[in-house]
Amino acid sequence: MKDIILKSIKLNNFRCHEEYILDCNKKTTLILGQNGCGKTSVLEAIYISLLGKSFRASDKDIIKRDADYYRIETIFSSGEKVVVVYNRSGKKEFLCKDKKTARLPKKNRYPIVLFLPEDLHIIATSPTKRRDYFDRIITQLNERYSSALLRYNKALKQRNELLKQDYVTPDNLFSWDVILAKYGVEIQRGRKEISDLINQSLNQTYQSIAKNLDNVVFRYDSYIGNISESEYLRLLNMDFERDLLTGHTNFGVHKDDYRFIFNNVDADGSASRGEVRSIILALKFIEADIIYSKTNKKPIVLLDDVFSELDEMRQKRLVENFKNHQVVLTSVGNVNINH
Repeated sequence: MKDIILKSIKLNNFRCHEEYILDCNKKTTLILGQNGCGKTSVLEAIYISLLGKSFRASDKDIIKRDADYYRIETIFSSGEKVVVVYNRSGKKEFLCKDKKTARLPKKNRYPIVLFLPEDLHIIATSPTKRRDYFDRIITQLNERYSSALLRYNKALKQRNELLKQDYVTPDNLFSWDVILAKYGVEIQRGRKEISDLINQSLNQTYQSIAKNLDNVVFRYDSYIGNISESEYLRLLNMDFERDLLTGHTNFGVHKDDYRFIFNNVDADGSASRGEVRSIILALKFIEADIIYSKTNKKPIVLLDDVFSELDEMRQKRLVENFKNHQVVLTSVGNVNINH
């Protein structure tokens, strides 16, 4: 499956598409159409069929209005087929080689580099969106991280609900605190690892795109620092009174953030629009390299209307960098994919 190529994808009752078929017989597939016609939905369906879940919504929000189910059928050039069916009742099934499973089997997953227009604003967006952005990358590479993040978020939600109730004591929260400490430490470790990998080549990659000697550093701002589970527990307990007053958990990895330092100052506010776009391009190129080095698979690249956001020089670099990958891209108008 190392040289896997997406051959076609068929959608039924998927968002605005009652039925839609996309043939991907070429290395680069261009989906043209006006805004609102469902181009991004096709990329979303590819993402689900290759990674098992959407990058932007829960399954119940994806079913076409008045339909009872959605269905995705993906065929690869190897002859393999993956079918995803989700019923409005909440049941989701993956069919791979005549075997039905509730989750996409690991052996049938294939890595993706997803490039959305909002990614170009990742430097200036909220910490929550930055965390989500990098979590999406890490979960492709680390199954333990994906599980830890899921369990941490569930425990955090339960703990926050308890904090809003009357007569809460530290004892009421203890079982959730144990879960937050256990998985919080694991999440911190995963985020630090990916940050170190990105930082190793960000500056060099940026300079190769921008053709200058500006300096870029990627920084992971860990809220908890490098601590043990027992220390995590102690600090959670110390914050009990403050948590009670605010009605939510104030300490933890859910407060982490990432920063880009441009010529020794925060890139948000100091880097120009073009410089920011060069930083994000560098980040995407590094993401693809990290995925390939970790999985030995060249990720399929999904580009959602990003050519319109880039000047000709950066469009050219985008095409050059992903020329050895299968690319599926969307656009409102024709784009030059043969720079």
